[in-house]
Amino acid sequence: ALLRVHTKLLYIMIPVFIIINIIPGAFGPKTRSKRLKVSNHGVNTLVVFAATIIPAVIYHAIYAFFVIPGNYMRFIWSLLFCIVAEGIYFWNGIICVYCTSVQLGIDIRVKGALSGIVPILNLIFLSKIIRIVTREVEFESEKEQINESRKGDEICKTKYPILFVHGVFFRDSKFFNYWGRIPKELITNGAEVFYGEHQSAQSIAESAQEIADRINDIIDKEGCDKVNIIAHSKGGLDSRYAISELGIASKVASLTTINTPHRGCKFAEQLLKITSSKLQNYISKTYNSTFKKLGDENPDFMEAVNDLTAASCERLNERLNMPEGIFCQSFGSRLNSALGAKFPMNMSYNYVKRYDGNNDGLVGEDSFEWGERYRLITVKGKRGISHGDMIDLNRENIPEFDVREFYVELVSDLKNRGL
Repeated sequence: ALLRVHTKLLYIMIPVFIIINIIPGAFGPKTRSKRLKVSNHGVNTLVVFAATIIPAVIYHAIYAFFVIPGNYMRFIWSLLFCIVAEGIYFWNGIICVYCTSVQLGIDIRVKGALSGIVPILNLIFLSKIIRIVTREVEFESEKEQINESRKGDEICKTKYPILFVHGVFFRDSKFFNYWGRIPKELITNGAEVFYGEHQSAQSIAESAQEIADRINDIIDKEGCDKVNIIAHSKGGLDSRYAISELGIASKVASLTTINTPHRGCKFAEQLLKITSSKLQNYISKTYNSTFKKLGDENPDFMEAVNDLTAASCERLNERLNMPEGIFCQSFGSRLNSALGAKFPMNMSYNYVKRYDGNNDGLVGEDSFEWGERYRLITVKGKRGISHGDMIDLNRENIPEFDVREFYVELVSDLKNRGL
């Protein structure tokens, strides 16, 4: 009787097995994104694997009791079928989520792979992977629906285009956008977006000249009268200098600085004091030669670092006037502990705190405020929001802080101001 039941189960299991492994995204949130469909398919397949692996083991333990030794070949074939089926379920699912999920990150992928051969631990990490990817699919599907519902409103279609100005030690890149998923989100909601395209590390004055040239170029080519600048970190100081000293104030409608060290970084001064000239020169030469190969014409690591010290920024603030007729605002963020940050902010947080107090992993909280409006951003618990989180550096969906929606609201406010 048990053998007949086993045979009938095979007739049921085989078609179900084929359906689950062939039809992607059969269950779960509806989405137009191919990436999310594959992620959804992968996580659903992993759920099937997790839900069936223990019952399959129990079933074969009972089945073995009835057929061995008299009919052991039936047991072996059944066991082989089960191993192959479960293996296909697993690899189908894991390959899909590993190749498409953004939220898993490198650390979870590596830990998941290493735990694969350790019983119990592998199931713990599998359940974690399922939770993370499930939340990702649900969250991104909801964002897709929100954007679809307000598509006709074009809430980010400002009068003047947006110019993103990056911070130090980075370049604008087509392959790894400094601003993460933010520009795409703004464009989806009607924004016109441009980038500073300046070098990664120069003095504030030299970076400012590149930004001024870029603004003039955009206005000449696009036929717009002004731009709205959104600048991160040192980019905020570069933009202030360009407006105040290089004659482009009439071509800027607004300046929003994000985590900019307006009063500099005390920890940077301390690092320069304790680091030997020989080591400074070595780091500088290595950096400059590397970034020349990546496209910088004349990078200057030490000039950029020296311009970010508290003493240098104090002199800068004495020189630069508050722009008239330009809407100026600033935002900053705070980490709540080193444990709340990812590399390298988790390494620098406590050192920065020693000299600059509460900080985002690089810049002290007291250095952010500038302009006619200021807002500090953080979340509850150990995490907080880091310097990199504010530009979506890790493409992470942070509980209680949707960085993409933050920028949508920011740009929508500029639109409502007639900018």
